[in-house]
Amino acid sequence: MGQVTEEYPVILVTGPRQVGKTTMLRKMMEHTSRGYVSLDDLNERSIAKNDPELFLQVHKPPVLIDEIQYAPELFTYIKIYVDEHHTPGSFWLTGSQIFKLMRGVQESLAGRMAVLSMTPLS
Repeated sequence: MGQVTEEYPVILVTGPRQVGKTTMLRKMMEHTSRGYVSLDDLNERSIAKNDPELFLQVHKPPVLIDEIQYAPELFTYIKIYVDEHHTPGSFWLTGSQIFKLMRGVQESLAGRMAVLSMTPLS
């Protein structure tokens, strides 16, 4: 994960719910300045959907945005930020609904994002 973070401005970790995506990323961001926000929080989700520009002003990179599939409106604003700043590792995203996510990703973040899949341990 470290090398990918140094190369891409956006990292998307996908996989089924409860597989450990958030736990792994939160562990990796300990003792860093990276912020965290979950779109499971209905207030945060509402801001992300209705005013994505404000959302990214409040939650400045580097940031982990959990459950990004709930606010695909953010993709365009993430793209704008990435194109202006070109900073590797700016956004870590998680999502559990890959097909819904990929539609937004292909439209706005192609070439700017690494997609990593996390599968359950057995």
